[in-house]
Amino acid sequence: MISRRYLRTKTMQALYAYSMKPNADVLTSQNELIKTIKNCHVLFLWLFSILPEVTFYRKNKLEDLRNKHNPTEEDLNPNTKFVDNKVIEQIEDNVTLQKLLPQHHIDWSNDGDFIPRLFHILEETDFYQAYMSKPSRSYEEDKKFVLEIIENILATDDHIRWYFSEKETNWLDDYDEALLMLYKNITKFKMKNGNENKIFPLYNDAVEDEKFVKDLFKKTIQNDAEYEEMIEAKLQNWELERVIGMDILLMKMAICEFLECPTIPLKVTMNEYIELAKLYSSDKSPKFINGILDRLIVDFKEQGKIVKTGIGLYQN
Repeated sequence: MISRRYLRTKTMQALYAYSMKPNADVLTSQNELIKTIKNCHVLFLWLFSILPEVTFYRKNKLEDLRNKHNPTEEDLNPNTKFVDNKVIEQIEDNVTLQKLLPQHHIDWSNDGDFIPRLFHILEETDFYQAYMSKPSRSYEEDKKFVLEIIENILATDDHIRWYFSEKETNWLDDYDEALLMLYKNITKFKMKNGNENKIFPLYNDAVEDEKFVKDLFKKTIQNDAEYEEMIEAKLQNWELERVIGMDILLMKMAICEFLECPTIPLKVTMNEYIELAKLYSSDKSPKFINGILDRLIVDFKEQGKIVKTGIGLYQN
């Protein structure tokens, strides 16, 4: 499942893009935002499908070696530990993936040299050599090896990132989120589940998460002028024009969550936007944003504007 931070990040990007288009339509932009988020799950499925393709490529190569003229002993009796990896077999046979992959037109038949290149990178790594050299075989060892591929190749090879960005422009930004979902999903695989291991859905709660995104996007736009006045009133010896535009946007989104998202605790909202400021704004932004939002929370509480329910009551 994608994280709420990812949803906030995509909403932030969509709001920024909206602000750059004078004639942008709110509903059209909102729908495009939801489509972009859903595409992250398609990338997750593409990443899930890679390793069975790599083992399929390797199996074919081993078969070619067996059938060549004057095969060696090694050609006739190769080390099949990689191609027999039980976790990769579970991915290949997974009943959910077998339905989802064709639905999203995930097909490696025209991938060029991507899969062969990936295998050749893999076979040169120390962890591949160590894995193949161990005579013992176990499910946990196979899972550990698959996770090492994710950590040491899929997460680090820029060629793979660019390969997917050419399929879908937004996937360059979404790559780490999709890869993290893949990693977490495979850690949940169990041998006893065979081909029925659960494949993570896009959302933890589809109704709540989509509502969160749509409300955050739409209400931040609808209340833009009001939120801007609130922020400007708390600036001490500063003019609004001197404040970084990204800081203003993040604070507007935080205000929207404070006032319009009753199930989200105040501290969660504060922490999330401070973290986003660390990633997307200046070095001084987290402290600056924290100070402004702290003062706004005091006012909102005094004015009775903050109404939290359920889990939103905690940590306030």
